[in-house]
Amino acid sequence: MDITQVQVYPRESDKVKGYATIVLDNCFLVNDIKIICGKNGCFVSMPAKKRKNGKFKDIAHPITKDLRQKIEDAIFAEYEKMTGNKLSPRKPEEGEIGES
Repeated sequence: MDITQVQVYPRESDKVKGYATIVLDNCFLVNDIKIICGKNGCFVSMPAKKRKNGKFKDIAHPITKDLRQKIEDAIFAEYEKMTGNKLSPRKPEEGEIGES
């Protein structure tokens, strides 16, 4: 699966550094991907919906680590190109798969 388009919308915030939109294989668009930086580094958070119990559930997300990494790399590269600021990726926790 190829990431054929990436758009980043930087934001001035301590935690949320911006939002991104990606297109996969010129035929599937994903909006509202958050670029989040915390004390352990930065990561992308896929679009999610708040459930009745107050917890958030991803609407769409990559299932494999490889695709998640490709998405994150593409978004971080576009963010750096637009802002001149390099993001430091967080280190995944042991046993973590593609969920956010």
